[in-house]
Amino acid sequence: MKKYVLSFAFIAICFFAKAQVNMPAPSSTQTIVQDFGMGKIELTYSRPSLKDRKYFEENSDLAPIGKLWRTGANAATRLHFTDFVTMGGKNLDSGTYVLYTIPGDKQWTIIINKGLNNWGTDGYSESADVVRFTAPAYTVNTQPLESFTMEFGNIKPESCDIYLMWGKTAVVVPVTTNIKDRLRIQIEKALQSDKPPYWQAANFYYEWDKNYAKALETVNKAIEGNPDGFYMYLLKAKIQKEMGNKEMAKASAEKCKELAAKAKNDDYINQADKFLKSL
Repeated sequence: MKKYVLSFAFIAICFFAKAQVNMPAPSSTQTIVQDFGMGKIELTYSRPSLKDRKYFEENSDLAPIGKLWRTGANAATRLHFTDFVTMGGKNLDSGTYVLYTIPGDKQWTIIINKGLNNWGTDGYSESADVVRFTAPAYTVNTQPLESFTMEFGNIKPESCDIYLMWGKTAVVVPVTTNIKDRLRIQIEKALQSDKPPYWQAANFYYEWDKNYAKALETVNKAIEGNPDGFYMYLLKAKIQKEMGNKEMAKASAEKCKELAAKAKNDDYINQADKFLKSL
């Protein structure tokens, strides 16, 4: 008898184990990571769907105007920064934050909050806000976007945007950082070393610092160490053009073409030709 009882229990366990079904979540979770500045931004949120429901309206089914929203579904949206950034005019240290929003007609309130243990808006406390600011809301002339979508765009070395998009509404949240000052310190320190990074320094002074005198000085030193560096001559030409010396810029671009031809590098030959036409 005991044998039969054990057998029945085993069968029941197997049945219920097999009866479990993994169903997809109604609002799927997405995590996206963006290299930014000297670090990364990681964004984790859940993506509800419209399903013919009203949204961003007074007393609407989804994210009514004027009310705190978790900026997605399920748990509140999270932002993780590996380096400091600036949002709403305030510096944020590296770390993880919660992103809340309050939808509006023309602009949204963006809230960066410390409530990491909150589920959605439950447990929200304004005293845990790190920063509040407003961001413009736009109406887009496209097919309504069924799933709530967040993504990074307009990526630049010291700025990017986080786009919030749903239905025909889009909100642009700017994020900035300051890496130029830190790069300058690193470059100037490295230039005092046994192996100065003249090429990297020339690019920094040209692209970032707009200090063309230093850019020319360091690119010349880089060329001394690599006389066949055709790509270096093109940078030198660009620097000379910015300094108002078109004749010298032309000579440097021609030197770039000559060396690039020897190296069989058609790309730099074309770049030099394009540059010469711009003089």
